[in-house]
Amino acid sequence: MIEAKTPAWWRATAALCLGSFLVFINLYVPQPLLPGLKDAYGVSTLGVSLLMSVSTLSLAFALLVFGPLSDAIGREAIMRITLLLAGCLSLALAFAPTFESLLLLRLLQGFVLGGLPAVAIAWMGDEFDKPALLSAVGLYIGANSLGGISGRVVGGGAAALGGTTAAFLAVGVMTVVGCVVFWRLLPNSKAFTPKPFQFRQAATDLLSHLRSPLLLAAYCLGGINFLIFINQYSYITFRLAGEPYQLAASSLGLIFLTYLGGTFGSTVSGRLAGRFSPGGCISAGVAILMVGSAVTLANSLTLIIIGLTINAFGFFLAHSLASSWVGRYAQGARGSASSLYLVFYYLGASVGGFWLEPFWRWSQWQGVVVGSWLLLCVPLAIGISLWRFERRVVRR
Repeated sequence: MIEAKTPAWWRATAALCLGSFLVFINLYVPQPLLPGLKDAYGVSTLGVSLLMSVSTLSLAFALLVFGPLSDAIGREAIMRITLLLAGCLSLALAFAPTFESLLLLRLLQGFVLGGLPAVAIAWMGDEFDKPALLSAVGLYIGANSLGGISGRVVGGGAAALGGTTAAFLAVGVMTVVGCVVFWRLLPNSKAFTPKPFQFRQAATDLLSHLRSPLLLAAYCLGGINFLIFINQYSYITFRLAGEPYQLAASSLGLIFLTYLGGTFGSTVSGRLAGRFSPGGCISAGVAILMVGSAVTLANSLTLIIIGLTINAFGFFLAHSLASSWVGRYAQGARGSASSLYLVFYYLGASVGGFWLEPFWRWSQWQGVVVGSWLLLCVPLAIGISLWRFERRVVRR
C-alpha cells in the first residue's frame, strides 16, 4: 500500500487531482454563460439550466456503469479514455449550431465525464493505506473545486472575447493537453484484484450498499447538499445579471472564485476530522452552508461574495468527509460504493432546479434561500446522526 507523503503518493495524487480538475472545468464551463444563452435562445431560466442538468444527470447514470465495470476490468483505462473523449466533446460543443444540439452534446459529455469520478476514490482505496487515503481525498476534492472555478472563470473570460465558441474551444484544448500529462503521471495499479463482471453480482453489490444505513446516510447527505449548493450558483447568476448589478459573463465567471473557500474546506477536512470527528465536522459543514446562504440575502455585492465563500467552505468540508466516510465503511466493491455516492450527488444536482425554480418564481433570490434552508434541514439531521453513531462506537 502507498503511504502518505511518499514520492509514489505525490505522483498518484497529482495525477488524480489533475484529472479531477479537467473533469470539472468541462462540467461547469457553461454556468456563467447561462444568462446570455437564455437571452440568445429565448428559453426560460429552467430551460437554459438544462445545459447543466442534462450533463449531471448523464454523469450520474455513467457512474452506475463505470463503477461496477472498473471492479472487473481495472480503473486506469476507464479514467484515461473517458477524459480524452470529454475534451473532444468540448471542442465539438464550440461548433454546435442549435440549442438542441448543445443539449445533446452536453448529455454525451456528462456521460464520459463520469468515468474518472466513478473510479478515482476507489483507485485510492485500492492503492493507498488509510492515512494516505484520507489526505488524498481532501486534495482530490480540492481539485474538484479548482476545476469548477477554472471552468467558470475561463468560460466567462473567453466568452467575453469570442462568445461561447471561444469558451468551449479554450476548455477543450486545455483538456486534451492536460490529458497527455495525466496519462504519463498516473501509475498502474499494483493492489487491484479484478472480479469478472456479472450483472447479478453488480446489482447485489449496489443493493448491499443501499441497505447499509451508514452508506445510505452519506449518499443522501451528499446528494441533498449538492442539490442546493450547485443550483444556488445557477440562480445567483440570474440575480447578478439583472438590476442593480448587471454583471457581464466575464464578471459572473469571477464570482465562482468564491469556490476557493471550498478548496480550503476540503484540504483542511482531514485535519479537522482527525482532531474532532468526521460526523461532527459533516454537521458543522451543513450548518456553515446554511449560514452562508443567509449572508447572501444582503444587497451588497461584497456581502454576497462573502456568503458564497462561506457556502463553498461548508459544502466542501461536508462533501470531502462524506466521500471518505463511504470509503471507510464500504464492505467490498469499493468502486460501486464510491460511484453510488456520486450517483446520489449528481442526481441531486440534476433535479435541484426543479426544487428551487418555484421558490425563485415566488420571491426571486429570497425564495431560493428559503427553499435551501427547508431542504438543508435533512442533511443537517443526517450529519448529527452520524456524529452520534461515532460517539456510540467510541464508548464501546
